[in-house]
Amino acid sequence: MARAKLKDLREKSDEDLIEQLSELKSELAKLKIDAAKGTLRKDAGKVRYYRRDIARILTILRERGKKL
Repeated sequence: MARAKLKDLREKSDEDLIEQLSELKSELAKLKIDAAKGTLRKDAGKVRYYRRDIARILTILRERGKKL
């Protein structure tokens, strides 16, 4: 999944953002499991980007008044 641009995220509907949020959270969970097993090598930097994208989406949803 490509990194999310703030402008593109703001143009999406709440349903799309929530769907993307769940996808990012599941990918992040997989990466964390790999990191715990010690098999995470080349994808180590993705953890940071997924966490930031999750934060961006949550910020936009909270600005719109959505509670998760």
